[in-house]
Amino acid sequence: MISFEFIVGVVIAYLLGSIPSAVIIGKLFYGIDVREHGSKNSGATNTFRVLGKKPGIIVLLIDVFKGYLAVFVVGYLLKSSFAEMSLPDFVWNYSIFGTQIFNYQLTHESFFPVFQISLAVSAVIGHIYPVFAGFRGGKGVATMLGILIALQPIAAIISIIVFVIVFYFSRFVSLGSLSGALLYPFVVRYVINTDSMIYIYFSFFVAILVVYTHRKNIKRLLNGEETKIVLNSVKK
Repeated sequence: MISFEFIVGVVIAYLLGSIPSAVIIGKLFYGIDVREHGSKNSGATNTFRVLGKKPGIIVLLIDVFKGYLAVFVVGYLLKSSFAEMSLPDFVWNYSIFGTQIFNYQLTHESFFPVFQISLAVSAVIGHIYPVFAGFRGGKGVATMLGILIALQPIAAIISIIVFVIVFYFSRFVSLGSLSGALLYPFVVRYVINTDSMIYIYFSFFVAILVVYTHRKNIKRLLNGEETKIVLNSVKK
């Protein structure tokens, strides 16, 4: 069932996610490896902390774009290759106490969302564990944002608004990211009324992944030790 094109797409998505924009910009223009300073990861937030506003914005845009590119562009370039693929008969229904939890029938139409989400997961893994930067990457939020814009743009915009509001009042990027990610599954299911279980389960994966990658930030938030970002400066 897994075709050569499927494997190629997943590999390309991983390589795109692995592009270490923060490391490249930091070393190339500032002679600094951002992973040795601040929170010691190669995300956009740490780039803001270590290098400043301009490089932080550039890294943010690149990381968002590579997530979008991995899912939307790579996905649609290879979509036609699945049209003639021979698929086995496959139906999966799963219920608990009479409540349907999962219902999936394998068709050419239903296979493409699986492919898109496989690209998404691969791109995020690439950002967190980049092959081009010694498998030391960032938390994946910006890359995930690009992915969500490609998959569910309205839900992504709502999550961005939540992030902006929480960040504006708290000045904690981590708290804004966590708030937007935790709300995302409920937006997908109840605001834009998605009935695709594949996308619904992926939305919960997004929330769980962001919580996992921010576990140290959560600890610092609870201990009152998280760093605030105020305009061009950083303060406790």
